[in-house]
Amino acid sequence: MMRSLWTAASGMISQQTNVDTISNNIANVNTIGYKKETAEFKSLLYQTIQAKTTSANGETKPIGAQVGLGVRNSSITSIFRQGNITETEIGTDLAIDGKGFFQIMGADGETYYTRNGKFGWAVGTNGMLLANSDGHPVLDTYGDPIELDAEEYDLTKITIDTNGKLNYPNAANNDEPLDIQIGLVQFSNPAGLNKEGDTLLAASEASGEPVLEAESDTVERSVIRQGWIESSNVQIVEEMVNLIVAQRAYEMNSKAIVASDEMLQQANQLKR
Repeated sequence: MMRSLWTAASGMISQQTNVDTISNNIANVNTIGYKKETAEFKSLLYQTIQAKTTSANGETKPIGAQVGLGVRNSSITSIFRQGNITETEIGTDLAIDGKGFFQIMGADGETYYTRNGKFGWAVGTNGMLLANSDGHPVLDTYGDPIELDAEEYDLTKITIDTNGKLNYPNAANNDEPLDIQIGLVQFSNPAGLNKEGDTLLAASEASGEPVLEAESDTVERSVIRQGWIESSNVQIVEEMVNLIVAQRAYEMNSKAIVASDEMLQQANQLKR
């Protein structure tokens, strides 16, 4: 009887984590570049009550008796499915159509990665920096911040092509490249990236080393859309269904605990 209490309790704990994950998805339904997360489960150890080769009469049995001891969360996996691309008509808004990630220099000087292309021009040391909403610089293919002289360039006239190259109109009003290209990278296992908050991700042993698209012939290159942003890939209807399922599973586990408790009470009262 105590086994059923612990088993049902493990189910409640796991389903609570599942609800937490679904709630986080719903909360980030409007977060630019956010990727849906799913909680995955695995069974715990099994207790062997009777081996396959034994029975009460000493006869050979084809099937034994094992009782599971519950469930636990094995991982919370990000689903890097392409989100909807929405037009904003803002020149510094960039959306990635493909598997790439923008590179961002964090406050600690380390490089982080994101799908959030909501950028803008911020005041830098020697000019204007292309930066994210927190003011952290966007990096080019050389790993350097993208910085332009505001006195030399009218930043509203900067255009970015599908390869991430910055262009500026010449005297004849024809776009000329500035020899600056936004650095996009890919990972062999993006689900292995560590989440740092603020839509930033960090490389890990599980994700593998970043592969720079501009220098690789083995990856399919992404396309950058200027004036567009990538919305979250969370489907609110799907999340609501998942929330109902998780809530019902939590309720069933709680009822199993109540049933086990009532059975233990009846067993304790048999002597009276």
